[in-house]
Amino acid sequence: MSFSNRLRQLAKSSWDAQLVHPFVVALGNGTLPERKFKYYILQDARFLGDLSRVFAAGAVKAPDSDSALRFAKLAEETITVERSLHENYGKRWKMTAQQMTSVPMAPTNYAYTRHMLSVAHSGSAAEITVVALPCAWIYCVVGQHLLKKGPPPKNHPYRDWLMLYASPEFAEVQRWMRQKVDLWAKTAGKEEKRRMEDSFVISSRYEWMFWEMAWNEEKWPV
Repeated sequence: MSFSNRLRQLAKSSWDAQLVHPFVVALGNGTLPERKFKYYILQDARFLGDLSRVFAAGAVKAPDSDSALRFAKLAEETITVERSLHENYGKRWKMTAQQMTSVPMAPTNYAYTRHMLSVAHSGSAAEITVVALPCAWIYCVVGQHLLKKGPPPKNHPYRDWLMLYASPEFAEVQRWMRQKVDLWAKTAGKEEKRRMEDSFVISSRYEWMFWEMAWNEEKWPV
């Protein structure tokens, strides 16, 4: 078993739980209230800003120039490609890009991004890849799961979101990240591998919590 597949096995319970989460189910069948989807998109816009910083750290710490270039490209694409999706929804809600990215982070979003940024600051390129891998991999799995019966109808309210995350182009991102994790894990020490496992499981749990956060429209309690 590859190291990345071992990681997925370690996080199996949280991965399985995501496919049946009420937010994901409603997103797929188009019954998700737009209010909840708007909350999710606005929080995701904030999340992606920090994710791009994680990829930028990967570019700095990458052990070879090709990986550094790919990380730099991921940092750019995280901002441009996915932001484009967000801005299209923003136009629907009559919000500017600045307004969308100035929404305060919810508690779960803040905690998840601080977890990733902490690893980006102190970890190796392998650890940085692992801490961000659940985001790319899980969204690919969710997108393909929701479209397993074919593309959504033209009038599906969340068709653009579904088509992006079920696309071959998005699948390529997690494929490249998994290849790097498997390669770098071969020369990683015991303690580094343990940290990689812990980071992956925590990020996977936060991915489930992100859906839960959006479903409940989480706010700071005080």
